[in-house]
This record gives sequence, structure tokens and C-alpha cells, in this order.
Amino acid sequence: MFINLKHKETGITKRCKVGFSWTTLFFGFFVPFLRGDIKWGLLMILIGVISAGIGWLVFPFIYNKIYIRNLVSEGYIPADDYSKNELRRLGVFLE
Repeated sequence: MFINLKHKETGITKRCKVGFSWTTLFFGFFVPFLRGDIKWGLLMILIGVISAGIGWLVFPFIYNKIYIRNLVSEGYIPADDYSKNELRRLGVFLE
């Protein structure tokens, strides 16, 4: 399932996957780097090394929500009612 987020000021629209991240499961810390999310890419590497790889099995369950929260904090808002309702369900967008 996907949601659409639109930046308040620039109007840039991003389509984001909600739920389990198969791409993070298969490609690990490369996913945040490709999305421009350098901070979380570095944290994934660090946590994966510290936890002897167990962290890399946890991140696919939580990374999409982390990414969406970061976009919302950067000024992205739901582009449609479906996206708004889905973000409310996730507890990300409470406006």
C-alpha cells in the first residue's frame, strides 16, 4: 500500500510505501542512501554492526514508518484523503 505526500511550500510530491520494507530486507542500508536519508543509512550500518546483523532483520519492519515521519517533519503533508487517513492510522499525522 502506498501513500502520497506533498511538500507544503515546493509542491514536490513523493509516493511512499507503508508497512514492511522488502527493499530494506534485500538491500539493507543502501535504501536510505538512495532515498537521500543519510542519517538513517549510517545508523543502520552502526546498529547492524553492533548487533551482529540482528538490526538488519528489524529495520525492514520499521524503516518505512521512520522515513515517512522524517518527511512529515520536513514539511510534507498528505496529498489526498486516503493518505491522510493512513497516516492517522499509523499515528504519524495528527493534524
